Amino acid sequence: MNLTKYQDALDQADSLKRYGKVLRAVGLMIESLGPEANIGEVCRIHSTAKKKYVTAEVVGFSNEKIILMPYAQVTEIGPGCLVESTGKALTVKIGRGLIGNVVNSVGECLDDSKLPKGLSSYLTEQAPPNPLTRPPISEPIQTGVKSIDSLLTVGKGQRIGIFAGSGVGKSTLLGMIARNSSADINVIALIGERGREVREFIDQELGEEGLKKSIVVVATSDQPALMRIKGAYTATAISEYFRDLGYQVNLLMDSITRIAMAQREVGLAIGEPPTTKGYTPSVFAALPKLLERTGTSRSGTITAFYTVLVDGDDMNEPIADSVRGILDGHFILDRKLAEQGHFPAINVLKSISRVMRKIVSQKHIDAARQIRELMATYEENNELIQIGAYKRGTNQEIDRAISYHPKINAFLKQGISDYHALEESIDQMQKLLNGGV
Repeated sequence: MNLTKYQDALDQADSLKRYGKVLRAVGLMIESLGPEANIGEVCRIHSTAKKKYVTAEVVGFSNEKIILMPYAQVTEIGPGCLVESTGKALTVKIGRGLIGNVVNSVGECLDDSKLPKGLSSYLTEQAPPNPLTRPPISEPIQTGVKSIDSLLTVGKGQRIGIFAGSGVGKSTLLGMIARNSSADINVIALIGERGREVREFIDQELGEEGLKKSIVVVATSDQPALMRIKGAYTATAISEYFRDLGYQVNLLMDSITRIAMAQREVGLAIGEPPTTKGYTPSVFAALPKLLERTGTSRSGTITAFYTVLVDGDDMNEPIADSVRGILDGHFILDRKLAEQGHFPAINVLKSISRVMRKIVSQKHIDAARQIRELMATYEENNELIQIGAYKRGTNQEIDRAISYHPKINAFLKQGISDYHALEESIDQMQKLLNGGV
């Protein structure tokens, strides 16, 4: 019997457990003297009062002092508490048995039930794929939303930003895409949401049918900053796992802005200088690392929809500007449209899908271009038309735009529970241009 590998394992094993001790805790940060640990490693801080521990992650160090951020609220931790390193980064349990479940940022079931058996351990932080191993996006994916499928067609493996202020319908739109999409599986990350909205989203926006092919990752606004950040990484890791199995995955993340705010909290706590609007440099370094992990690979695709909550409807604020430059397209939700009862409130003229021309037919492109031209012409002359200063017959293009305006508006509106297949949406667009309703 060959015992060499066992002897090698014994030689490499360390029989001593090394601990550090807590020196101080200030705000989000816990500082300890030791143990030996690298950035990203998970540590356990043992409570003095009870045989319990708080899980934390190494986010920085200064000489021999380790800076830790806890995954949970810190209670019963004081000076001198023992700090033990696990020697590894955060891993979560992932597998097909997870489908239909709601989990927290570290992969535990939110209803306190046990995880299904047969799951695999998977690191939450992975490197983005090599650019040369990414196949080009070549075919469309159905979202079930007419205005998107017809005028802003999304490809399998595309990454889209949904930009809007608060209360304009981002979550509702995500729910429609999750229910109606042609993807094999949805991974939905609710980051920094109000606790009340989580149950509402699952029961009302997603529904029973949507949950059957979804995994929901939840990190509510009351949780520590690190848990909100890890929620995004865990959801992305789950998506990567299923992509590598050959699935067509939809990742729907709400919202990137709250992840950036959580990263800012962590950065300020460990002493980073604030820059644009108080955001630390690590925020702008972390965004591309997270967003570039999704997309196409040799085995499957992750089509990602990221919502961006813009302050005061300012589409050029730092996070919105940075995210828009990384992604493959953006949908702008317009508050004016929402106030008029136009849902989904997508401003088609301000939105773009950067891969649409490569994945649809020339006939589809021509029809979409014609509708955009009609909408743009009406928008340019809207004030003249509304005050009655424009006389019909003056300009043939404006006359045509006025006659098509109510038909286009009716086409772009869609009820929350309405479902339209990709081909059906394209056919309706063609009929609209040919004089149909």
